[in-house]
Amino acid sequence: MPHALIVVDMQVDFCPGGALAVGGGDQLVTPINAMMGDFDAVILTQDWHPADHASFAPNHPGAKPFDQVQMPYGPQVLWPAHCVIGTAGAGFHPDLDVTRADLILRKGFRPGIDSYSAFFENDQATPTGLAGYLRDRDLQQLSFVGLAHDFCVAWSALDAARLGFRARVVEEACRAIDLDGSLAAARDAMRQAGVDLA
Repeated sequence: MPHALIVVDMQVDFCPGGALAVGGGDQLVTPINAMMGDFDAVILTQDWHPADHASFAPNHPGAKPFDQVQMPYGPQVLWPAHCVIGTAGAGFHPDLDVTRADLILRKGFRPGIDSYSAFFENDQATPTGLAGYLRDRDLQQLSFVGLAHDFCVAWSALDAARLGFRARVVEEACRAIDLDGSLAAARDAMRQAGVDLA
């Protein structure tokens, strides 16, 4: 069965020194590059936010990063401004082998809604188009790596399983934010959904 590697948000702002740094995020670049040759396709996702994005704490007077607010689509963590379109922080880690990518999928570009998953906006209804791309190429088996394990990686893997793909998360090639127990909750949800945690 053709097998795709989905590399989630390996961007400067999510690595140490970035606006929303995930501890050890930069340590994933070398193993992810080494894995790419083992797959039939490589897809890179890229957070791509306008400066006025609704998920940014600075756009909510009086709010602090990691506060939670209610949006029309449900609860939303407010983040530091990150991965703003056209900034250096939105770029991929400079050592990531982007030449191997079959597809670069940008997400989170709609100002009013966040987009953790590679498949849907956070309303769980607005598709990114990735599912159609994968099905057109008969890529039914998916392995996920990257940042952050408990948010964009987990939401992507959960949606993949829900859509009928065979989903696996390579945990040694992920790092988590772990906000108030979010990593344990994400791992439990993935196991219950049938995602293989490798």
